[in-house]
Amino acid sequence: MTMVLSALEYLGYILIFPGFLFCFFVGLLLAGIDRKIVAKMQKRVGPPILQPFYDFFKLCGKETIIPAAASKTTFLMAPLVGLAGLVVLQMFIPIHGWAAFSGTADIIVILYLLLIPAMATMLGGSASGSPYAGIGMSREMVTVISCELPLVLVLLAVGKVAGGDSVTFSFSVISDYQLANGSLILHPSLIPAAIAFLMIIPGETGNHPFDTAEAETEICEGLLAEYSGAPLGVFKLAHAVKLLTLSSLFVALFLGGVGTGIIVIDGIILVLISIVITILTVSLVHAITARLKIEQVFKYYWTVVSGLALISLVLAWYGL
Repeated sequence: MTMVLSALEYLGYILIFPGFLFCFFVGLLLAGIDRKIVAKMQKRVGPPILQPFYDFFKLCGKETIIPAAASKTTFLMAPLVGLAGLVVLQMFIPIHGWAAFSGTADIIVILYLLLIPAMATMLGGSASGSPYAGIGMSREMVTVISCELPLVLVLLAVGKVAGGDSVTFSFSVISDYQLANGSLILHPSLIPAAIAFLMIIPGETGNHPFDTAEAETEICEGLLAEYSGAPLGVFKLAHAVKLLTLSSLFVALFLGGVGTGIIVIDGIILVLISIVITILTVSLVHAITARLKIEQVFKYYWTVVSGLALISLVLAWYGL
């Protein structure tokens, strides 16, 4: 009986909170807020906030066209694998000390899980047989490589401060440290790392101006050029969910001391903070910046963003 109840509990985590349904509704909500805010900044009316929901269900009702040159299984499975990776990732991210899944190497697991959506997108694009997707795949690969270095440096800096004499890779240790000592965003040595992480979010999510892999006016949607129907809808959903997962990751790393200990209220706080992060790091950058060239993306992340993260790591390492 205990095993059955435990299985049902974890099934609830996977399907409801903090799993699929939570990711579905909050992710699409963040995407809708992003589009609305950008429109307002550009003095347009813009779509309703619920437009991503309408778009998803409309795409699910449309015909799925599979190119003759495509590898059918990979082409259809890629979006599902990418979305599944993000849902699992969300369950490793603690909310004020609580997480559906936890361990001693959570940060390493998260680094791997963050690669799954990008890898799935690249595999799906390459499986389509489209030359536009081939160009998009190479650009996506450069973007992923560009973002990985500063992200690793940020995680090392946080792990060093929370771990004390050693670098910790456990979110439970990071959460306990913040619950005892306050949010890490207030730690002087981690302020550059927090700024760097906020600058990483648009690149990791592939939002404008870092949407070089899709580039509508240049390579005709790139990786997604041949996608239609439900698979395209799932890719759009995964993109929206990634906004949530990265915002949640920022909250867990730097704002883990903000909360009440009541999971429902803390979940609402997480959503509200995620909305603010989305507006500041995605919508604002989208509204004021022209799309970058791929070489500019690489230079930006390996110089400016990595530099900020490295400053935090050095300061944390010497206990400053």
